[in-house]
Amino acid sequence: MNTGTETAQRAARLALVGALLLVGLWVAHGFVPALLWAVVLTIAVDPLHLKLRAWLHGTHPVVIPLIITLLAALIVLVPLAFGVTQALREAHDIVSWIGQAQAQGVPVPEWVARLPFGADAVRSWWQTHLARPEDAAEQLRMLSGSEWLTHSRTIGANVAHRAVVFGFTLLTLFFVLRDRDALLAQGRRAVLKLFGLTGERVGTQAIRSVRGTIDGLVLVGLAVGAIMAVIYLVAGVPHPLLLGGVTAIAAMIPFGAPVVFGLAAVLLLIQGSVVGAVVVVAVGAAIIFVADHFIRPAMIGGATQLPFIWVLIGILGGVETLGLLGLFIGPAVMAVLVMLWREFLAPSPVSPALEQTPEDTTH
Repeated sequence: MNTGTETAQRAARLALVGALLLVGLWVAHGFVPALLWAVVLTIAVDPLHLKLRAWLHGTHPVVIPLIITLLAALIVLVPLAFGVTQALREAHDIVSWIGQAQAQGVPVPEWVARLPFGADAVRSWWQTHLARPEDAAEQLRMLSGSEWLTHSRTIGANVAHRAVVFGFTLLTLFFVLRDRDALLAQGRRAVLKLFGLTGERVGTQAIRSVRGTIDGLVLVGLAVGAIMAVIYLVAGVPHPLLLGGVTAIAAMIPFGAPVVFGLAAVLLLIQGSVVGAVVVVAVGAAIIFVADHFIRPAMIGGATQLPFIWVLIGILGGVETLGLLGLFIGPAVMAVLVMLWREFLAPSPVSPALEQTPEDTTH
């Protein structure tokens, strides 16, 4: 009877815990991305955190987490503010150009005749869709009037949501850094109790993968953006610093950077600089080739012993499933799966009894 009662109580406790977990996830599901971002950022800045703790030994435990959180906020907000400022400066001219184009049409510009190929096709399309006022008004309808107001409201709501998630991410980052040691100890005890040593190896591999992915994507992307900003400046691309920042962000996503320096090449062609456009495309392609085929595989795969094809699958699949957060979660999942697969295929240790020969057993 006691055994049956204990079994029923254990089942009831498990059901209660499962129900509470589901309710908790339902309540907090809107903040799960912020929590995951905070974990990724914590893994990224943890080496800096430890160095600052050793350097500023004896300071209040809140000071260093606060400094790192403020630095993280500035790294995101300063480039964003710069981009918004540049966009606002251009907004008035763009609105004026749209109004003039709808009223008078847009004549075929002179740079079309200077295109190295496809000039006739571009001229024909332009005359059909933009040269006359009514055609230009139809093509630019989405950029003005009530349509633009509707889209701006949607964009504003999305920006507000992103701002709330970003703020909560920074808040979570601060508390995770402040309580780092206690959280690590609790997490290690929980993992060992639930999954044993395999769970600890999984956690270590996931952390190593996230850190390697950050080094391979973020640092390499920033380097690509800095180099391309110099190329843009030399070639005469408009707003080279802003476009270099966009290139850095796009370079963190596979196949993203070529879109940006392709756009820069188009801007140079519009200005009539064919040589500059060729230089931008050639240098950009060479940099991306070196980064994607040599530097990133060494940095990401070297940290986790993960073939780069699985890194690429993790990145692309993660981005498709989780958005920008998937850049870091996807490779970590792939690294853990490959590690478990290798452990499964590893030869099992043979016990001494099985190693004995038949002759040994007869003596």
